Formats: sequence, C-alpha cells, structure tokens
Amino acid sequence: MLWIVLTLIAAPLQVARNAAQRGLVGDAGPWGATLVRFLFGLPFSILIFAAVAAFTPDAAPGLSWRFWTSVGFGAVSQVAATGFLLMAMHRSGFAVATVLQQSSLPLAAVMGLALGDALSVQAWIGVAVASAGLAVVSWPRRDQTHHAFVGGLLGLAAGAAFAVSFNGYRQAGLALDPAHPIYSATAAVVIAQALQTVGLGLILALTRPQAIRAVATSWRQSLGAGFFGSAASAFWFGALALAPAGPVRAVRLDRDAGRRRRRPAAVQGTPQPSRHRGWRAHRRGRGFDGARLTSGS
Repeated sequence: MLWIVLTLIAAPLQVARNAAQRGLVGDAGPWGATLVRFLFGLPFSILIFAAVAAFTPDAAPGLSWRFWTSVGFGAVSQVAATGFLLMAMHRSGFAVATVLQQSSLPLAAVMGLALGDALSVQAWIGVAVASAGLAVVSWPRRDQTHHAFVGGLLGLAAGAAFAVSFNGYRQAGLALDPAHPIYSATAAVVIAQALQTVGLGLILALTRPQAIRAVATSWRQSLGAGFFGSAASAFWFGALALAPAGPVRAVRLDRDAGRRRRRPAAVQGTPQPSRHRGWRAHRRGRGFDGARLTSGS
C-alpha cells in the first residue's frame, strides 16, 4: 500500500535531518535547533507543494474551519510534544522519556477512532503487538529510572501531544481535498511549518534571542536540515492523508526500533560524551542534545 511506502521513505529522510540538526545544538540550544527544521524547511516545503500543485491542476482545496483547526492543533501539539519530551529527559533521562512517549501509538489509534478512523480487528491487534514490543525494546533498566514518576508523566504527556498532532495532520489533509491526498498533505506541511516558524520564532526572540542569532549564523548547515526535514514531513503527511494515524505511527516506530536494535549499545540512549556536545552540557547541568528528539514529522 502506498502509505506504507511513504512512511518507509520518510524514515531515512528523518534520520538525515536529525544528523544535520544535531550539529546545530551548540549555542542555539535544542529549541533553536528545533526552529531550524521549521524555518529552513519552509522554503523547501513551498517548492515541494508548488511542484505537486503543478501536477494536480484539478485540485479543489477547501480552506474550511475544519482544516484550519486541524492543522493548528497539529502544529501546536507537535511543538508541545517536543517540549514535554525535553522536560521528561531532563527529569528522568532518555530511557524513561522514550518508553513513555511510545504511548503515542495506542493513543493515536484511540483518538483516530474518536474522529471516525475505524480500524479492523487485525489492525487493532497490530497496534497492541507493536505497542507491547516497543515497550519491551525501550524499557529502562533499574539504574535509568531516576525521578521516574514525574518523568513518566511528562513522557505520557508527550505521547498524548504527539497523538493529537498525528491526528490533527490527518484531519487537515482529509479536510482540504480528500480526492488529492498528496496535494493536501504538502499544503498542510506548508501551513503547519509557517505557524510553527512564527510561533516558536517569536517565543525565542522574546526569551532567548541568542538562539535566534545562532540559528541565523549557521544558515548554511541549516539548509540541509531544512531540506531533509521538509521532505520527510511531506512523506509523513502523505501517509497520514492515506491511512489512519495509528497504523502510520506503528510502522514508523517499528522502523525506528529496528534501527536502534542495530546500533551499538554505546549510542542507544547513552551518547558517548566525546562525540555529543549536547550530552556533555547535560552532564554539566546546562541542558542536553534535544535535537534528535524532535521527531514528530
């Protein structure tokens, strides 16, 4: 099915985006690096949408209140989910935050059901099995559960916010032009990234202007992160326009879990201090490398 192909293509693009984004943490901090994916991704998203629109001359977009509400909820909840995840990591570390934010999979399926995305019995079994498998793969060791209660609550909040985001983007695609899902998906990417750029940019300009300056001075490197991020988002949104959020999230997380199992133990949630500046900052109490956590889309 096409949505599975789109999801699988999006995964390596997201890895490439995270690799480019991780090197930007430095003075920009995790939120500045998060802004990069929206700010520098927006021009590429516009170009992608323009190309799709050129090949979809019969598209008839309907900019209804349902579309604006859905894409707005999706954009805001994606940024909120990133914030909750960063706070969960700060409280309890990578392991606890990761396992609890995986709750986005069953929550996305349940929220989708409430919005009219009925899944088959086989799909619900798949969601349950994938959720259990991800919990087993990501379950933290006893020595990784420092302040687990507060961190767990924040991780659950991140999972819920991600679930809202996935379903918001799906509903936005369905509301705009259900007959042309790829057109709707790429248009929704443009609107969402514009909202996120303006919102997060204003917040950082008021609270951390040095992050804005750091982002501006690293524009060459940021272009790579922006390109890969916009391409990944286009494929994610396309998949969500074709299939309910639960199955799309399941394929995405299973792919991520498989990649973690193939990685050396030294980089599975325990970054090597000599290689990750953000992790060294965390050890000194000044923050951590949150760029790779901005997974939403």
